Order: sequence, then structure tokens, then C-alpha cells
Amino acid sequence: MARIIAIDYGTKRTGIAVTDELQLIASGLTTVNTKELMSFLKTYLDKEEVEAMVIGEPKRMSGEASDVEVDIVRFRESVIKIFPSLKIIRQDERFTSKMAFQTMIDSGIGKKKRQNKALVDQISATIILQDYLYNK
Repeated sequence: MARIIAIDYGTKRTGIAVTDELQLIASGLTTVNTKELMSFLKTYLDKEEVEAMVIGEPKRMSGEASDVEVDIVRFRESVIKIFPSLKIIRQDERFTSKMAFQTMIDSGIGKKKRQNKALVDQISATIILQDYLYNK
């Protein structure tokens, strides 16, 4: 089986998580500057077999799309153009940042490390991917 990769897209930073080859466990991979995201993905997808990409879908409490959705749609279109065989899945990501922060607290991560927004993005991507795996 191939891996599944998840993206917590942000205008500055993007958190990335992946599954193992059996698609059982979601693990944080890294956080990259969004400007470098496509370059990172090209390198990663050349090395690893990935069958699907789960992209977080940020929504407001009302269910309306978040402001960043415009950028995510552009990113999604670029991914489809560059990686046409990659299946794209959208996954609701409401509350993932809060859940990531709480996960850090529950894990005993110190206050200084919890201020690391890149780590929050990576954990958020992991939560998005885990939610997808749980519900698929």
C-alpha cells in the first residue's frame, strides 16, 4: 500500500503529516514555509509512494469557508496539475489547532515549546489525517 499525506495549509506555514505504508498510523512529518511547499512535495513524492492527499478544509462555526480557502483552492489546483494521479480529499479541520495545543499540554510539552507555531501546524496536520483515517 502507499502512504497518505495530509496538509494543514496556512498562508505562512504548512503542517504536513503522513501515514505508514499500511495506512494505520498518522504521524507528523514536518512544517514547511508555504512558499516552499510545492518544492517539498515534489521531492517527497519522488521518494515515497503516496496514493492520496488529505487537505484540511477550514470552516467557520457557521459552516462558511474560511478566508484562506481561496488560497487552498489554488494550491489544490496546482497539485492536480502537477500530480494528476494523486487522489485529493478534503477534511474538515475545525478545532484542529485547539486540539493540537491541548495535545501538547497533555503530552507534557513545556510552555516555551507550545509557543512553536510550526509544531502546532504539524500536530494539526496529524489530527486532520487521523480524523480522515478514523472516518474512511
